[in-house]
Formats: sequence, C-alpha cells, structure tokens
Amino acid sequence: MSAKKTKLPPPAAIQRMSVDIRKLSRVGSRPGFLDYLVQLWDYRQFIFYDARARVQSGTRKDRLGSAWLLLNPVFNGLTYYVIFGLLLQTSRGIENFVGYLIVGVFLYQFSSGAITSGARSIRSGKSVVQAFNFPRAALPIGANIREMLSAVPLILGMLLLIIIVPPAEKISLLWFLVIPALLLQGIFNLGIGMILARIISRVHDVTHLLPFFLRAWMYGSAVFYSYERFVSDPTLLAIMKFNPLFNVIDIVRSSVVYNRMPAWESWASLGVVSLGALLVGFIFFWQGEETYGRD
Repeated sequence: MSAKKTKLPPPAAIQRMSVDIRKLSRVGSRPGFLDYLVQLWDYRQFIFYDARARVQSGTRKDRLGSAWLLLNPVFNGLTYYVIFGLLLQTSRGIENFVGYLIVGVFLYQFSSGAITSGARSIRSGKSVVQAFNFPRAALPIGANIREMLSAVPLILGMLLLIIIVPPAEKISLLWFLVIPALLLQGIFNLGIGMILARIISRVHDVTHLLPFFLRAWMYGSAVFYSYERFVSDPTLLAIMKFNPLFNVIDIVRSSVVYNRMPAWESWASLGVVSLGALLVGFIFFWQGEETYGRD
C-alpha cells in the first residue's frame, strides 16, 4: 500500500505593510537634550533613594560607622593646624585661626569628595551601564546627591566645633547663608564631576592625576593661610578670587567666623562659575551618552 500524499495548504499571501521609520530609534542612541532632561526627571525618585541607601551603607563595615564622616576632616584639621599653624606660623595675622582652619578644611573635604565621586561614577558603575538602559547622567547626579547628604553631619559638626572650640563664636542669622553657599558649591561640584566622568570613562589614567589636581586646588584656595599675606601679584590675586572653592570658603568664614555680611563679589563669582560649570558639564556629558560602557 502506498501512503497517500498529504496536500499542503497554499502559502499565505504576502501583504505589504508600511512602517514609519521616523518613529524608530537606534538602541542606545543619544536622545535630544530636552528628552534627556525629561528622562532624568522620570528617574528622580530612584536617584534620590539610591543615594540615600548608599550613604547609610557606606560606613557600615566600620566600628564607628558614620562618625568617620566627621572624624576625617577633624584629623585633617589637626594635622594642618600643627604643621601650618604651629610650625610654619601661617596663622599669624589671622583672627580666630582655629575657626578659619575648620571652615577651610571641612568645605574642601566636601568639594573634593563630591568631585571625586562624580568623576568615578561611570567607571565604578560600568556593569550597571552595560546591563540597563537609562540616562547615564543619573550616576554622577546620584553620586553628588550622596555627597550632599553625607555633608549634612559634616557641616553640622563644623558649626558645632566653631561654637565650642575657643575662641568660640556666637550663632547669628548670618549662619543661614551657609545653605545657599553650599548649594552653589554643590552645583559646581556636579558640573566638574560630569566633565571628568566622561573623560575618565575613556582615559582611566586621569583617575591617578585627580588627587594631585585636588591637592593643588586646596593649596590655591587659602584653606590654612591668608592670601593677603602671601599673594602680592594683582593678576594672581584676581585669579585666586575667581576660584569657586576660595569664594565659598570666604562666604562661610565671613558669615560664621567673623559675623559679617559676605562681599557681593564673592556671591557673584561663585554663582557665575557654578552655573557655568553645570551647563558646560551637562552638555559635555550628554554629548558622550552613546560611548559610556562600550570600552
């Protein structure tokens, strides 16, 4: 007996379909600038809660926990006080050198930590960048929010030391000026961190140079000396006064240590440089959106 041949159904008719390719986008492509901002806004809750969780877990392995957020700048301040204040006598001519030094060291600690975290955010989050699709700016922004949250006990400890360490200063309404000054400095830190994050994502060697640049920045910001005593060249002095770290330190010292209204020039310089750094840094980072995590 021969098997009967089964008849196959006729092939389905091919139908033409029109596809509007204008609505398609390449996977991983860089969105428009405004669309990028909207995407970041959609991730705002994740960015904040992730930053807060990392602050809480950052010092969990240490016996003293979050106390190290305060102890690190205290020990740095003691070191600078012994070397520069007592041995090198940079304290001469500075009223309340202890308060002067405390403000400089604590604010430098805040800025250097924020810039370093932002600069390394793409490299340290490389596995996340390669695994998920999200606006990469969320990483340096989250790193800076984390440093801002960590700075709260840092700044409170700074103010407490100024109150209790002789010659103790009295609390005044001018102390509230610390808040806008730190916000402007945080904006500057974010802008510089985003610029460095893109550079370090391509050239990792820059991470080895970053500590040297930050240390030179500290020496040029009058953290433990009076610029009026050591700087006489008018051009160098003008450049120094344009330094955002110098300006935020000067504003906080005037408000907290010397109980006087900060100069408007310090506010203007800090505001212009901070907003300019954020604008340049954000655009520069956004332009490299497609390159992160591909090396």
